[in-house]
Amino acid sequence: MSTLPNRRSFLKVSAAAGGGFLLGFSFLTSCEQKPAVAMMAPELKMPEQWTQLSGFLKIGENGVVTIMSPNPEIGQNVKTSMPMLVAEELDVDWENVIVEQGKLDTENFTRQIAGGSQSIRHGWKPLRNTGATARAMLLAAAARQMEADVADLRTEKGMIYGPDDKKLGYGEVAALAATLPVPDSETLTLKDPKDFTIIGRATRNVDARKIVTGKPLFGIDTKREGMLYAGIIHPPAFGMELLSFNADAARAMPGIVDVVEIDCAPEGKEMQWSDGATVRKQIAVVGKSTWQVMRAKKAVQAEWTRTTAAESTTGHRTKMADLIKNGQAEEARRDGKPEAAFKRAAKIVEATYSAPFLPHNTMEPMNFFAHVTNDKAELHGPVQTPEFLEKSIATLLDMDPENIEVGMTRMGGGFGRRLYGSFAVEAALISKAVGAPVQLTYTREDDMTQGTYRPDYLVRYRAGLDADGQLIAFHVRGTGTHGSPVFANRFPAGTVDHYLAENVGMDSNITTGAWRAPRSNFIAGAEQAFLDEVAVAAGKDPIEFRLGLFDRAINNPVGEENDYDAERYAGVVRLARDKSGWSGAGPDGNTHRGFAAYYCHNSYVAQVLDLTLKGDKPTVERVCCAVDCGIVVNPEGAINQIEGGIVDGIGHALYGQLTFTDGKPDQENFDKYRLIRHPEAPKAIDVHFVDNGIAPTGLGEPSLPPILGALANALSSAKGERVYDQPFMGNLRG
Repeated sequence: MSTLPNRRSFLKVSAAAGGGFLLGFSFLTSCEQKPAVAMMAPELKMPEQWTQLSGFLKIGENGVVTIMSPNPEIGQNVKTSMPMLVAEELDVDWENVIVEQGKLDTENFTRQIAGGSQSIRHGWKPLRNTGATARAMLLAAAARQMEADVADLRTEKGMIYGPDDKKLGYGEVAALAATLPVPDSETLTLKDPKDFTIIGRATRNVDARKIVTGKPLFGIDTKREGMLYAGIIHPPAFGMELLSFNADAARAMPGIVDVVEIDCAPEGKEMQWSDGATVRKQIAVVGKSTWQVMRAKKAVQAEWTRTTAAESTTGHRTKMADLIKNGQAEEARRDGKPEAAFKRAAKIVEATYSAPFLPHNTMEPMNFFAHVTNDKAELHGPVQTPEFLEKSIATLLDMDPENIEVGMTRMGGGFGRRLYGSFAVEAALISKAVGAPVQLTYTREDDMTQGTYRPDYLVRYRAGLDADGQLIAFHVRGTGTHGSPVFANRFPAGTVDHYLAENVGMDSNITTGAWRAPRSNFIAGAEQAFLDEVAVAAGKDPIEFRLGLFDRAINNPVGEENDYDAERYAGVVRLARDKSGWSGAGPDGNTHRGFAAYYCHNSYVAQVLDLTLKGDKPTVERVCCAVDCGIVVNPEGAINQIEGGIVDGIGHALYGQLTFTDGKPDQENFDKYRLIRHPEAPKAIDVHFVDNGIAPTGLGEPSLPPILGALANALSSAKGERVYDQPFMGNLRG
């Protein structure tokens, strides 16, 4: 996204008659005159006329405003919060705003991605500039109609007020505004945060009414005339490829149109990173209903051949343990002389932590609509990376990207799984093969056995303390499938004179990818559990021990590449301590407390978790969470994100585990894969935001990583023994 709008960014298309205009970055210029909309209020009257200036922001003759939301919506609430940024600077009444989901437009908009918790951070200034530009043009038009100076005008909730009690609605001047020059970006003045009336106000999800009433919003709701339904047959285990198949029985079944072979990664084609989990040759079954296709899949007789070794969980863990002990390590950071410091340490604390593979398990199954003809391709569905999907389709179909349309739907969960659009690629290839529009839908078994998992990890920590309990040496060494989880420049780097971080690589034919808060989702819990163990060995309170390290990083940091702000980090630690009433013990003799704090996705989170234990069953009574994510655009959506991350993290830390036997996943559905259940969620979650006026940073992911550490530390207190291996239930060891 361009940081500042310019004249080329706008298209002016005058309407035949009437008022209104559409303004913004040249985005989705093919908007319909009367689109299907997600209204804030059902009684909102649609304008009779729109005048188009570009495809981002429309103003009707009656003052109703339509704002396009550019980024994919996976439940992180950007379809509400991103338009709020535009509306704030436009100075419009939010009750008169309609929000529409935009399509992919690579020419005029960048980073249309749902990932990395970066949508609001990257859109903060550009989206506000769009609203400010529209407001400036409306003011200029009003000045002409009122025969007044722009400096004498003001706006409020979609109205323009001038001298002598004159006033005009935005809709009354929109047509004239569409004919005026676009102002120079440097002349724009954005609001001071203290003057915000929309940003910072709790605002309900713009799709809430449609969600609760079951209206079609999701990819799986897509319907087109003549559409067929498709299912996919992947290899039964990792390290296998398709040799041949017989589909005579399947083709003879009711409703089945065809069974075809597709090649998702032909030799000589340059694939995108988002295709990393793609299996080359697969079998697609196409029919007139999803259920007919699912039945026919079972009738296909396929022969698979093994091309790489079969991997099992036991062998994986043995290999990782050997790599941690004997593997050739890449030195990621070295401060001082850690080896010498460990030799003179009065006490050494050492611990090893592990985590298993995890699937994503989105509520909505993988699905995508595709209609491919000789000269164009229409794709429509839930994907976090529409731009990279377009590139993949262009490569595979030898088609100009201008002839490919990618529409985005609301997603029933993503968590990183839908960064990898292999299912959309499959849908396009199936459509081309059968010459018809198709909707591909995965079963739960398809998705859980296909890959793109959270990697399994192993990390070993060592800490050296002097006779006074001061941390003088620190060493971390990590490995995992396709990459180490270690962030060499994160805390406690910068707080100790002698520090060493090492990574050990490990290859596998099991495909892995991003999973909510990649790498951080494991290493945060391991790091924070270990720091608690070190604090105990030093005879110090866990929070005060960390604050002492932060004091060093604030006043006399070690190194110059520490990627966190120690003052902000310490700030959330103190806030969580104070809001929870931390004393090192629970509020009563039956409640046990754990603390953790972590920095990721440009934000800082600290948490205190209270739990009780009945036998071996833990109950999380309360989580107190302090968050520094800069300005909070929509507090309601922000709290939902924090709470969701906490529940997600607790559930997977306690129960989540995917294992393998001879390359085949042992858990294919929820009868064998354990998810958190409603009664197991925390009874209460308190969220406290730091009010510092800083531009927004990440929010969708940062609350998950530290909760694993807080939970581990609370469990250790309750059980009297440390927790080292995930899932925690059944993996307690001394």
